Amino acid sequence: MLIVGAGIAGPALAYWLSRNGYRPTVVEHARQLRSGGSAIVVKGPAIPVADRMGILPQLRELATRNRSLTLLDPGGRRILQLPLTSDEAPTVEVTRADLSEVLHRSAQTEAEFLFDDTVTALDQDEGGVDVTFRRSAPRRFDLVVGADGMHSTVRRLVFGPERQFASDLGLYGATVPLEPDAIEDPSEMTMLTVPNRMLVLHPSRTTPLAIFTFRAAQLAPHDRKNIALHKQTVADAYADVRWRAPELVAAFLDHPAPFFDPLTTVRVPSWSRGRVVLLGDAAAATALLGDGSSMAMAGAYALAEELTAHPGDHARAFAAYESRLRREVGPRQRRVGLLSRLMVPRTRPGLAVRNAVGRAVGRTNRIASREAANR
Repeated sequence: MLIVGAGIAGPALAYWLSRNGYRPTVVEHARQLRSGGSAIVVKGPAIPVADRMGILPQLRELATRNRSLTLLDPGGRRILQLPLTSDEAPTVEVTRADLSEVLHRSAQTEAEFLFDDTVTALDQDEGGVDVTFRRSAPRRFDLVVGADGMHSTVRRLVFGPERQFASDLGLYGATVPLEPDAIEDPSEMTMLTVPNRMLVLHPSRTTPLAIFTFRAAQLAPHDRKNIALHKQTVADAYADVRWRAPELVAAFLDHPAPFFDPLTTVRVPSWSRGRVVLLGDAAAATALLGDGSSMAMAGAYALAEELTAHPGDHARAFAAYESRLRREVGPRQRRVGLLSRLMVPRTRPGLAVRNAVGRAVGRTNRIASREAANR
């Protein structure tokens, strides 16, 4: 079996397939596992998966030190602080790079990994899939899994162009790593929001990040390779924002390759076609919720389990896997529009509502914490 993508979903699937008698091949277009990256939260259905893999202790050791979220008013004054940890809802926040590395180490002894390569053509018949690679010699596989993210090559080759499946939220997301001394408190994430723009200073684990989430005056056709345009778009969007915005925008402008992408959701009517199936963000990306990595791990476990439960019947296994995961993904995707308006309000009244919701959540969490302490 071929798995395309060595981010989160790919190595997780390779681990579970290897445990069930498969010897998968994982191909990744990058030359190596990616370093850095935003912090993500392992939560919900991913927690029992990580526990069964035996990696939960490693993830807790690699966890960021972030314990609270502080909201600022447009002038940079503190208006609210919310705790980000709760005994009632166990979660682990790690960097995406750390999670990817842990998953890769778990799978690498039993799976074949090919870096600096990708697929360029897929030709399937009733018996298998003939795969053409950019660098490696062509090979034939029983099944192919597209675990290659929101801009999936597998999805484009087999299901159609990205524009058929991606829904634009009208928002951009951008990040840039900062120097360690850019933050004062490594346990505090700070968020400033003004109409149509949010700016977050995240402590991460070793390398703090500035995170820009915003609506531009005009959404232009996106060119993923035009870094100069990305930088100008961020600079224009935050030109009148106060607090530390000028400093953080300057860091974005100075970086040789900061991250920048429109925020979209991906909805594919069917996640499989013949002997090819999609996994993780390639099948059902959901921007803003921070669930992508957790859903990728849960999806990998479900897909491996269904393939094992239906040996020799990939169509039935794919259908069962999709049915299971859609129950998790569907409600999340239906909430994303409301969440985008709540996180990045368009108006000052909308911002006031968002802050009022935050205060209510903060009071609820404090009451729950006191009740738990008194038990």
